Amino acid sequence: MAATATRQERKKLAIKAARRTPPEEDPEFQIAPMIDILLVLLVFFMTITSTEVLESNREVMLAVAKDAGPAKKNLGQTIVNITWDNLTRTGKIDTGNQAYEVANELIPLLEAKLKAEPMTRVLVRADRNVPWSFESEVLKAVGQAGISNVTFSVVDKPMDPNQ
Repeated sequence: MAATATRQERKKLAIKAARRTPPEEDPEFQIAPMIDILLVLLVFFMTITSTEVLESNREVMLAVAKDAGPAKKNLGQTIVNITWDNLTRTGKIDTGNQAYEVANELIPLLEAKLKAEPMTRVLVRADRNVPWSFESEVLKAVGQAGISNVTFSVVDKPMDPNQ
C-alpha cells in the first residue's frame, strides 16, 4: 500500500506541476513606444518654440536700458510689436499673426484675451524710432481694453543692426 500511496502522491504532484504556470521571464524594454513618445514631445516643443519665435519681430530695434532685468514668463502674455516707417511717417502694430494700422483696432482682440485669461499681460516691443505719440496711442488702447499689466521690452546693450 505504501507503494500505491506514493504513486498517488506522485500523480498529484505531477498534476500540480503541470498546472503551475511557468516562471515569468524578465520584461523586455520596448523601444518603439519610447520613440513614439519622444517624437510627440519633440513636435510639441518645436511647435511651442516656433509660436514664440513668430511673436517677436526682427525688424524691431529695441531701446537700450542698462539696468534692464531678465524677462519673466506669464501665461496670458500678449506680445505687441510696434514699428515705425520714417519715409511714410506711419506706424504698424503687430500682434501674433495680425497687423494693425490704428491702435484702437487692438481693443477687441485684447478684451477677448483678457476675458479668456484674467491675468493677461501685454509685452510692448517698440522700435526705438517710434515716436512717443504713436506709442502712447497703443498704451491707451491697452488701457481701454481693461489691461493694467503692461511690460516694455528693452535690451541692456546696443545691438548691431547688421546681425
